[in-house]
Amino acid sequence: GGIAIAIGAMVDAAIVVVEQTHKKLEHWDAEGRPGDFKDVVIGAVKEVGGASFFALLVIAVSFMPVFTLEAQEGRLFKPLAFTKNFAMIIAAVLAITLDPAVRLLFTHMKAYSFRPRWLSRIANAILVGKIHSEETHPISRPLMRVYHPLVELVLRHQWVTIATAVLVVALTVPAFLHLGSEFMPPLDEGALLYMPTTVPGISVTEAQKILQVQDKILKGFPEVERVFGKAGRAETATDPAPFSMMETTIILKPPGEWPKLPRWYSSWAPDWLQGILRRAWPDHRSTQDLIYGKGGLNEAMQIPGVVNAWTMPIKARLDMLSTGVRTPVGI
Repeated sequence: GGIAIAIGAMVDAAIVVVEQTHKKLEHWDAEGRPGDFKDVVIGAVKEVGGASFFALLVIAVSFMPVFTLEAQEGRLFKPLAFTKNFAMIIAAVLAITLDPAVRLLFTHMKAYSFRPRWLSRIANAILVGKIHSEETHPISRPLMRVYHPLVELVLRHQWVTIATAVLVVALTVPAFLHLGSEFMPPLDEGALLYMPTTVPGISVTEAQKILQVQDKILKGFPEVERVFGKAGRAETATDPAPFSMMETTIILKPPGEWPKLPRWYSSWAPDWLQGILRRAWPDHRSTQDLIYGKGGLNEAMQIPGVVNAWTMPIKARLDMLSTGVRTPVGI
């Protein structure tokens, strides 16, 4: 992961040095090639090599706060930060050592002359070539034909450009307000795990009655596709759960099949626009609202003598493995 993130920044310094060297050689060629081209290459590297080196180091230092993370976040992201920083440091060193040496080794300004002539021309085309300016280079010329009109259009309508940028940023505010504050937000698994507890020593018959009542109430919600619960445990020592600890897995329907809620855009927006606005203002209640909202699952499951606990199947197993407690908070 760290290398995947750093792969673009690793070549930044080399690109800057190559661009500077090309520009210097272009001017040197236009002036009649005074002096040795190696001095031109070395001068170009000296001008931008140090700045490129320290720019990569700054990027590496910016990842240092990741090493202060603890617990699950630290175990997840510290290897990424280590890998990225090592890659950036090595790239910074290579930018001022190996890169200039290879450039001098493979840069030839003097044309080869040998027989046969056709082979000499091929060698010159591949190994020597010609220094083209940005305006005449076969690669940059078509790119500049596309780039220049766009830049001129933006500069002619600068206020429209700024207003458009501000509007785009403003459109992201609703999505920003819906972001959670957790470092690692929970995964919406499309299912819920209802894990209530009741009085110890409950009989098998009474546990069965409570379980049937719970399943009937849960299945009555239009967002629920099916439910299946259990009380007690199997004949194994790995799940020492008494009858007072129940588990009911609730499989939810896809959000598109949930009952719709009226929104400010529901009456006038076409379907394609509603699909965009729905991402910021969903037209159905969230999973948290389904559980804890007014008329939600938790409100409907207020059974005397039963304490509710809500989580998700995969999340519950991870919590048990990491803490030994069935819920994220335990006493």
